[in-house]
Amino acid sequence: MGVYLSTPKTDKLSADGENSRVRFGLSSMQGWRTTMEDAHAAFPDLDDCTSFFGVYDGHGGKGVSKFCARHLHKQVLINDANSSGDLPASVHKAFLRMDEMMKGQRGWRELTELGDKGNKISGMLEGIIWPPKGGDSDKIEEDWDNEEGPNSNFPGPTSGSTACVAVIRNDQLIVANAGDSRCVISRKGQAYNLSTDHKPDLEGEKERILGAGGFVVAGRVNGSLNLSRAIGDMELKQNELLPAERQIVTAEPELKTVQLSEDDEFIVLACDGIWDCMSSQEVVDFVHKQLKTEDKLSSVCEKMLNRCVAPTSGGEGCDNMTVIVVQFKKPASAVATSSTEQSSATAEEMRPNELDGPDNPPK
Repeated sequence: MGVYLSTPKTDKLSADGENSRVRFGLSSMQGWRTTMEDAHAAFPDLDDCTSFFGVYDGHGGKGVSKFCARHLHKQVLINDANSSGDLPASVHKAFLRMDEMMKGQRGWRELTELGDKGNKISGMLEGIIWPPKGGDSDKIEEDWDNEEGPNSNFPGPTSGSTACVAVIRNDQLIVANAGDSRCVISRKGQAYNLSTDHKPDLEGEKERILGAGGFVVAGRVNGSLNLSRAIGDMELKQNELLPAERQIVTAEPELKTVQLSEDDEFIVLACDGIWDCMSSQEVVDFVHKQLKTEDKLSSVCEKMLNRCVAPTSGGEGCDNMTVIVVQFKKPASAVATSSTEQSSATAEEMRPNELDGPDNPPK
């Protein structure tokens, strides 16, 4: 049977939500794959003025994607409380923090609980012998306790995940991406990419890979991974002479900040299971068309999954699929607010008339 089922699993996990600023719908589907390794997060009220949405596409297991869905948004809040309101810097730190949190006994335990590869029976026994500290996994914890146990020296997972998140605070949109999931904004019906698909053959990515001692063969890092940025994949982050940002594969996100205008209609975040089948503009056009007849955004997402799933196994349309549509509920103020210069070299600010031209990268 290989990596594909004999028939696709087309049952969907869908949800809708809203507040005074945005409304969203999402849907995910396992499809033809033997396992579901996608995960997502949707928090329209992360705090009183902030919304958070993220898609995570796992590879080599589902543990890392689920770990990010559980923890990344919490780290944004923790960092934000300690950063004097520099939200892009807080998001940047949260991505890199994921790799650190997945190391050691506690990282091993959580990844095992979340279904990563490992001995489940051993994990359950260890939970009795070495009971976890803390308790509620949903609690926002400023201190990531170091647990003692037989896996205290765990170097982190060999599996990994992409991460593409959108954080909306008042009229500011921050998009952070590591990997080949993507965020697109619809402005007056035109699609604009707010993230870059991080592939090993991109000039800047290849330069970093080679500089860290890696190589690229057939579009894959060290002949295996077809992404150049990801959370996890710790075996590709072992150069002790280099910082996390310069490793063969890095979790450092590429950031873009957009000052929203009244021309902005919605954003779409999706894993590559969607983008392999539809271009950015095709997705935006599809959403606009469905909004004429559908009230629930989750129904729009479900129809997109049905549009993308392949009739037979093999090739495009056979991956796990996850999509989130976030609609701006009322026009955002067009009055630009002054913003501080980004602390990250990868951060890029875009105001209403400064979006890059329409960009639909090759499938």
